[in-house]
Amino acid sequence: MMQPLVLYDILSELPGNNWSPNPAKPRFVLSYKGLPFVTLWVDYSDISIAMKAVGGKSSKRPDGSDVYTIPVLSDPNTGAVITDSLEIASYLEKTYPEKPIFPNSSESLIRAFDSDHLSLIQPTIKSIWTRSVEILSPATGKFFMEVRSQDVPLPWDANYGEDWDLLEKGYNTIYEWYQKTDGKWIMGDTFSYPDIVVACYVLWYKRVMKEEEWARISSWNGGKWVQVLADVEKECKLA
Repeated sequence: MMQPLVLYDILSELPGNNWSPNPAKPRFVLSYKGLPFVTLWVDYSDISIAMKAVGGKSSKRPDGSDVYTIPVLSDPNTGAVITDSLEIASYLEKTYPEKPIFPNSSESLIRAFDSDHLSLIQPTIKSIWTRSVEILSPATGKFFMEVRSQDVPLPWDANYGEDWDLLEKGYNTIYEWYQKTDGKWIMGDTFSYPDIVVACYVLWYKRVMKEEEWARISSWNGGKWVQVLADVEKECKLA
């Protein structure tokens, strides 16, 4: 009998906890593939200790120090421990190929999509982090700012209006990508991992943004992103 896989996600003060886009991606993949899994919630300030203990892979900061991140997936059926949402998706596709998310040998193209998509979001990330801090406990929010400001210096909200304009511009580009297909998915009538990536970032905004900010995003491109999120949640049986 198959044992449940274990997904490590980031704790918050929101109902249901989930908010971060990167752990959301494997959660959507696991649900889409119908794989049994449990979620273990880790406080942001405990990620390094906890992920080191379970065998998560570290990466290097510019100063040479180790940094541990979430998501991490532990598969007791194979003994594998995988770090990073894209690597988890790749592992799940190879190990559990039913209901593919990299259809028609498309993994290399999807990896390029993942990078290009992030490049459109990354310039505005500090303003989204500003909201993310607010859904963490005060102590954890302070720690989050201390850690993340090593990569993106404070203050994060200095160019808030400009960041919003950049974010909308980025989604105009992503909208153009969708318009080049004949179906509702990025690959036309074929559901795939890029749709999950797009949906998980939209879910992040929905979970952390203020009501008027979420309403603004919801209006972009004729409500396209609210619809993508709803369609992907339904496809992954998370609606």
